[in-house]
Amino acid sequence: MSFYKLGLAWEMVYALECQNIIDPTPIQNMTIPHILDGKDVLGEAQTGTGKTLAFLLPLIQSIEDDQGTQVLIITPTRELAIQITAEAKKLLEMKSINILAAYGGQDINAQLHALKGKIHMIIGTPGRVLDHMKRGSFDVNQIRSLVVDEADQLFHIGFKEELKQIIKFIPKERQTLCFSATLSHRVDSFSKNYLKEPVHLVAPKKTITLDKISQLIIETSGRKKYDDFKKLLKSQAVQKAMIFCRSRKGSDALFMAMKDDGFDVEVLHGGLTQAKREFVMNQFKTTGLKYLIATDVAARGLDINDVSHVFNYNLPDDPENYVHRIGRTGRALNEGKSFILYTLKDDKRLVAIENFIGMTIERQVKIHEK
Repeated sequence: MSFYKLGLAWEMVYALECQNIIDPTPIQNMTIPHILDGKDVLGEAQTGTGKTLAFLLPLIQSIEDDQGTQVLIITPTRELAIQITAEAKKLLEMKSINILAAYGGQDINAQLHALKGKIHMIIGTPGRVLDHMKRGSFDVNQIRSLVVDEADQLFHIGFKEELKQIIKFIPKERQTLCFSATLSHRVDSFSKNYLKEPVHLVAPKKTITLDKISQLIIETSGRKKYDDFKKLLKSQAVQKAMIFCRSRKGSDALFMAMKDDGFDVEVLHGGLTQAKREFVMNQFKTTGLKYLIATDVAARGLDINDVSHVFNYNLPDDPENYVHRIGRTGRALNEGKSFILYTLKDDKRLVAIENFIGMTIERQVKIHEK
């Protein structure tokens, strides 16, 4: 089915054609007609299935340029807010509307100045959006569409209360769209409380394809872990690598240790200023920076094709995040390598991951140094 047949106007289709986007993805086919009809939607869709355009296209089409803020999009991270804003601005070839990304770590005075003008769509993180609402920075009474994106992540990292407060500020008569990679009990509870007779749509899940990624477990201990990790790095022909930790504190500790040992490394997590995060991401994408240490939240939204290795210094609590992590390598038809630094404390996490991916990962006790 074409975008025209889904009900999109010619100016929206033209904006897509300018980006060489011709055919809708399954989630776009499923959701766009319902969103244009004003229905509430609960959509299950993985990252990379085209869900961002699935809600941006019909919502931007519905915006009236002579009114104020009509669309509010809530995301769990700054990077996603920036990414969605960039996607939205690509759709404005033939439509004159103003979009603001509102997230923490950015100068709030600049946002306040922008909000004095006419802003039709706000895309932001819960804390900063709620801050603006409490300040009365913009008129909430014209909001008629609320999007909760990556709801599973949003609730997992503790934004449920902020979201509930945001909803109290906006009109009850509105359209609510909730997108989530998985339908957890938290997402289901939110849907039952805040969506009105939603259309529940499930996009075909992308097959977990790990064929081009070799996976290996390196057995170690807490005491030997960092030394074994250094040996592992030296044994590999690393072009560019991502190293994942569970926490900011752990990321910073590993960063300082690697920096002291002369590694070309940077760290990326939610505790950094936005300017620093953007600087680090740009370095890793465009320069010769070899190693990037990151937490799962900070790494979401990164799209880099030349990562040769992924190292799981700590295993994630959520097995799906493991797949997301190692999916940073083996891209664009390249081969990739993934390693797990395993200690006995990781046993339950490893079992959950192997059950999730449906395979047993090979173990190696001794590191074969060059």
